[in-house]
Amino acid sequence: MGDLWLSRRRLLFTAGAGAIGVTVFGSCSSSGPSSPPAGSPEPPVPAASGAVAGDWRRVQMGVAAYILVRGNEAAIVDLGTVGSESRIEEALKAAGAGWRSVKHIVLTHLHDDHVGGLAEVAPLVKATIHAGAGDLGSILSPRELKPLADGDEIFGMRIIDTPGHTLGHISVFEPATGVLVAGDALRTTGGLEGSDPQYTANEELANTSIRKLAAMDIKAILPGHGEPLTAGASKALKELAAGLPA
Repeated sequence: MGDLWLSRRRLLFTAGAGAIGVTVFGSCSSSGPSSPPAGSPEPPVPAASGAVAGDWRRVQMGVAAYILVRGNEAAIVDLGTVGSESRIEEALKAAGAGWRSVKHIVLTHLHDDHVGGLAEVAPLVKATIHAGAGDLGSILSPRELKPLADGDEIFGMRIIDTPGHTLGHISVFEPATGVLVAGDALRTTGGLEGSDPQYTANEELANTSIRKLAAMDIKAILPGHGEPLTAGASKALKELAAGLPA
């Protein structure tokens, strides 16, 4: 993907300056997880040491991948661009894990900045690799990909169909913490926004997906582009949905 442009659907929030014990690899920004909009009563989602929310760790390389480590098992959501495997490996090691720990990989959509690392990572893991059923056929993979549908559950994560950015785009929701890994269905590069219009396959579907997410109990948003929104996420998301065209 190229540089992201600001959407007409912009909803500004105040960005905080401090990261919560996060090691950010190759980051293009020095800011940390975002603070809630002014006056928001929602507290930040608690984060484990080195994590951005709950047990989720962020690997930043122009686009973000996210790692969830529990005990001796790990899941990765998105694999970034070609050459990302070294940064993902560093993040796994920082979490006390490694490639052998990775049992689940979820790809939110077909774009190269989210699946570019697949050819290099796939031979390193014995994980099941998943993608949304609508995008799966368009992703080149050295390994078999397993399709995911709305409501499927993996490793305590629930799959949410969020088409629009691509027709088979999915997001990953962890009900226990309220953390949403949004892929490109949401972004925070200029405040909380929806899918970048210039890379969106169907804007009407993208708006419908935002409304769907706004109706959920989401406490933190981990986007592919922009900083994590770890407090005030529910309020910001509902305000974003309310401002969409009817």
